[in-house]
Amino acid sequence: MKVFIENEAGSDQKNMFNEKTLEYKKTITVSRHYPYPYGFFLNTTSGDGDNLDCFVITSQQLKSRTIVDVQPIGMFEQVEDGRDDPKILACIPGETLLINNDVEKTLRDFIEHVFDHRPEKKITIGKFLGRDEALTLLEKSRQ
Repeated sequence: MKVFIENEAGSDQKNMFNEKTLEYKKTITVSRHYPYPYGFFLNTTSGDGDNLDCFVITSQQLKSRTIVDVQPIGMFEQVEDGRDDPKILACIPGETLLINNDVEKTLRDFIEHVFDHRPEKKITIGKFLGRDEALTLLEKSRQ
């Protein structure tokens, strides 16, 4: 499964792309540094109309605008401004990772504060779920 990396781990720059054509649109500064590389699955559509989002849980430094092969390992529920916007968690093939308490805490802290500069933005994080739920969601979102 292929993910287009929008935002690099360690950066507070949120790059925005047309998720269907991969055309660059703009970059904004957010209130937190991305804890992991972040992007979206190609050829999917999520509940918010965009592609299905993904955090790649890795220590590798993945650059913006690269496309990487990943393996889903879990997901978490999220509602942003009243619309479902779940996030898939994935790893690079060959890396063995589990979604432990540290990963969950890091992601919750990031999501809860990434848009502190936009107080009108409302984000709610739900449950963290396993690989099977992530694969089911990916299957439903395929175009």
